[in-house]
Amino acid sequence: MVKEIKLNENVIFGNNRPFVLFAGPCAIESEERVLKLAEGIKKITDKLNIPYVFKSSYDKANRSSIDSYRGPGIEKGLNILQKVKDEFNLPVISDVHTEEQAKMAADFLDVIQIPAFLCRQTDLVTAVGKTNKIVNVKKGQFLAPWDIDQVVKKIESTGNKKILLTERGVTFGYNNLVVDMRSLPRMRKTGYPVVFDATHSVQLPGGAGDSSDGDRQYVPYLTRAAVGAGIDALFLEVHDQPEEALSDGANMVRLENLEKILKQAKAIDKLVKEDL
Repeated sequence: MVKEIKLNENVIFGNNRPFVLFAGPCAIESEERVLKLAEGIKKITDKLNIPYVFKSSYDKANRSSIDSYRGPGIEKGLNILQKVKDEFNLPVISDVHTEEQAKMAADFLDVIQIPAFLCRQTDLVTAVGKTNKIVNVKKGQFLAPWDIDQVVKKIESTGNKKILLTERGVTFGYNNLVVDMRSLPRMRKTGYPVVFDATHSVQLPGGAGDSSDGDRQYVPYLTRAAVGAGIDALFLEVHDQPEEALSDGANMVRLENLEKILKQAKAIDKLVKEDL
């Protein structure tokens, strides 16, 4: 049994409840596209009765190339996310990269995410913990599952025990990631809910030379496997036209395919948790 973390009446993580969905485009490309995707994903999650938190990044600081698109920046990006909250009554999540961003983002975000590459940055981790918001830690591609225990202790040192832990694949050779499904139950031993990021797990970091590549065809397979292993939330980056996406298009789920993936995941989740 893992700790139950309540965002609102509809979004509750852990304690063998149905999984929560984090979903949206990798980066905020425009207000129009963000609102279109938020509305489209919400229609699907409402239909399937899946708790939903909108995700998109105002700044993709960890890009392969200096020329890669990063996003609109924190001020404009947070205002766009606020419009998602206001228009669709959805909670939102985005990532922060500095202590200063953590303080500013806390006024807008319902869940603050710590990027995988920054999960061992003590000052950043504790700054996010001090906001007293729900913290979602992306486990670094360079960490073993048990290494996340020390990250948890850093956040707990701030008095914040609203922690989510995300598996997003581990470095395997050059430009490749693999997922060890054993990491999901191991990270749950911390007592905190576990999230599976199915789209970054099929990323090929730097695989296109000046940008990352990816293989979205494997997202449904990894999703089914992770839900079968037992998770508390599912993280999927979604786009209406991934080929046109300005960030991580190769591993994002096409909006028109999302409902099928979620239907399968929900059926497996129900089956797994009935026995717990």
